[in-house]
Amino acid sequence: MTVLCALLLTLAGAALVYLASARQRLRAMPLPGPARAIGWLSMLAGLVVWLFAYGVGAGTASALTAIMLAWVLLPYVAWWRAASNGAEKP
Repeated sequence: MTVLCALLLTLAGAALVYLASARQRLRAMPLPGPARAIGWLSMLAGLVVWLFAYGVGAGTASALTAIMLAWVLLPYVAWWRAASNGAEKP
């Protein structure tokens, strides 16, 4: 249950930071500035839970892996969504 909590905190934080970016393509407009701060705090809280669950080395690696997974998959989700609507960009 601890690992699930850490994973959800980390993924939600990474998604908020991505959606608050000006370069995101999932929403018409990026989320306002406080969403980015909440995202960073959520990722930090997730890191703390990962550290509690696995220790320093494995916890840090797990948190960074979850963040990288979210930040790699979200642009592909945006591309897939645009392509399914018929508005594929080069």
